[in-house]
Amino acid sequence: MEKVVTRTHSTCLVLWLLIIMEFLLLFFSAFSSEIPSRKIKDIINKAPAVKLHRNNERVFIDNGLVEVTIEDPSGHLSGIKYKTMPNVLETRNRNNNKGYWDIVWDNQVYDKLPGQQMKIITQTDEVVEVSFIKAWKSTTDSRSSVPLNIDKRYIVRRGVPGVYMYGIFEREAEFPDAHMYQIRIAFKLKEDKFHYMAVSDSRQSIMPTAEDRAGDHCQALAFKEACLLTHPTDPRFRGQVDDKYQYSAENKDSKLHGWISDDDAVGFWVINPSNEFQTGGPHKQDLTCHVGPTALSMFTSTHYTGTEMDVLFKTGEPWKKVFGPVFIYLNSAAPDPNHGYRNTLWNDAKTQLSKEIGSWPYNFVASEDFPHADRRGEVNGQLLVRDPYVYIYKKLMQAKSAFVGLAAPGIAGSWQTEGKGYQFWTQTAQTGRFSIKNVRPGVYNLYAWVNGFIGNYKLEQQITIQPGNKINLGTLIYDPPRNGPTLWEIGIPDRTAAEFFVPEPNPSLVNSIINNHVDRFRQYGLWDRYSEIYQNGDLVYNVGVSNYSKDWFFAHVPRNVGNNTNRATTWQIRFNLQEVKEAGNYTLQLALAAASYAEVQVRFNNPNSRPYFTTMRIGLDNVVPRHGIHGLYRFYSINVPGNRFQRGENTVFLTQSRSQASFEAVLYDYIRLEGPAV
Repeated sequence: MEKVVTRTHSTCLVLWLLIIMEFLLLFFSAFSSEIPSRKIKDIINKAPAVKLHRNNERVFIDNGLVEVTIEDPSGHLSGIKYKTMPNVLETRNRNNNKGYWDIVWDNQVYDKLPGQQMKIITQTDEVVEVSFIKAWKSTTDSRSSVPLNIDKRYIVRRGVPGVYMYGIFEREAEFPDAHMYQIRIAFKLKEDKFHYMAVSDSRQSIMPTAEDRAGDHCQALAFKEACLLTHPTDPRFRGQVDDKYQYSAENKDSKLHGWISDDDAVGFWVINPSNEFQTGGPHKQDLTCHVGPTALSMFTSTHYTGTEMDVLFKTGEPWKKVFGPVFIYLNSAAPDPNHGYRNTLWNDAKTQLSKEIGSWPYNFVASEDFPHADRRGEVNGQLLVRDPYVYIYKKLMQAKSAFVGLAAPGIAGSWQTEGKGYQFWTQTAQTGRFSIKNVRPGVYNLYAWVNGFIGNYKLEQQITIQPGNKINLGTLIYDPPRNGPTLWEIGIPDRTAAEFFVPEPNPSLVNSIINNHVDRFRQYGLWDRYSEIYQNGDLVYNVGVSNYSKDWFFAHVPRNVGNNTNRATTWQIRFNLQEVKEAGNYTLQLALAAASYAEVQVRFNNPNSRPYFTTMRIGLDNVVPRHGIHGLYRFYSINVPGNRFQRGENTVFLTQSRSQASFEAVLYDYIRLEGPAV
């Protein structure tokens, strides 16, 4: 007994000495730059070293905060141990259905990309990086195996509660053709634990379960991914709609999403510190999280674009790309019956996101295919807009908050459907100045679009980035499409239909998670509200009287006439011209925010005449049933001779002529009629 007491006193004495030493060191550090207080704390509170061990079936990486389990040699993530949770992933699932990469390719074939060999890339006390590789061979791989060389990487760092994941995918020139429609990482979390989902500040809630979407618990709706919860396990969800597309986000906004376990006050977060490896630019929309509970990291998809996204890889076209790294972050908080820890976990994850963004490009990634900051370049400049009909006495305007980016060479606007290379985007300052940092070496075009102005900008000269170089482009001038003064306009040229009238949803088809003003367009079935609101005739907009936020429906959809039958709809824009220059040329500027199997026909003053202009059938965006407010941007500049108009009352007829299905629709961005040039 005496020895035990002696040890206890000795331990206490050591602890007191350590506390006194820490205080003294921190005190003196206030007067000296030699010993930063953060470094002292790191010395005293040194985190455990990262340990790697393996058996015949699995690889284990443990840093004292998380233990990551990876199947060997497939490379599927089968476990993450954190705090009191032995595994945050669903243990009832097979080991290839917990945390995994997959690709959807030709004929909708799923390939979960199993590796064939494991390699240790880095193993130190500070960091462990491992690789799971597979080389595709035409002689041995089946048609279910995508023709792709695969290298899946995992990184665990000292003192960091999470795991970094990235992939290096390569196609050799002789590989056969393949469409790769979707590339992602999916995480299936424990169903009995993770019930609270957070994808943005405004979209957070307890969620239904996977069981609620199965069998007699729900009723299938018109769009296959949507269901009405009729007999959910939690009665609070009875009568609500659930659809994974209601939780989509643009690339630029999809940097953080995840789930919270209320039982453990633990958060699981997917952190995306960069968009450089995602396709389609900053406004491409994609999935985040959905009922399961499932969390996703999306790299490539045809969601909200259709197969206009360039995802066809041809023989003779060698290709290599690094997807990621993304960071899987885990955090915890003190339990509290009022669930205050949810905000604590979310805000902490946002703080971690800021740290990850500030650390990009990561300097601990070992692959030569991922260049560190000193092997990247930078592009600077200033973008001005010249539109003499906006400010006649000020010909050059600063392009405020414009989106400016580098993407693969192409035509103006081609970045929207570019699905193979890297993209680097920023927004301009109020002065129009921009700086695009950390650009990978390569050849690019510079593209831009300016909020408040129609059309696309492209700098004609290509830009070659070399390691470490900084390019100053000076002042660039964008001349947006313009042929004459504005006679009238509808909407805001911002590439979305958000400013138009979005109706209240059918009360029996509401999702309470998105029952707020910001996300109102995400509610299910809004397309059917058109036929209810405009029962007695199609939309008529009177210039100078109507208000586009109240009188212009957000989507030009067919009319539902019952018996599963739809009819084409014709909208009218009525306006008055005090004088007409018959010999002059007018211009109808027509900007579309989305199109799905649609055709817009334009007529002037005679609804029964042959169309003066037609877009023909356009679009595969499928935006309407997927609850998007925009898809791919399309722009048409329609020249109209003056003799098409008359003094006094005039009407532009816009007919969406395709009506085989309710989802065949266009979303307008902005419409403007210009008079003859002055």
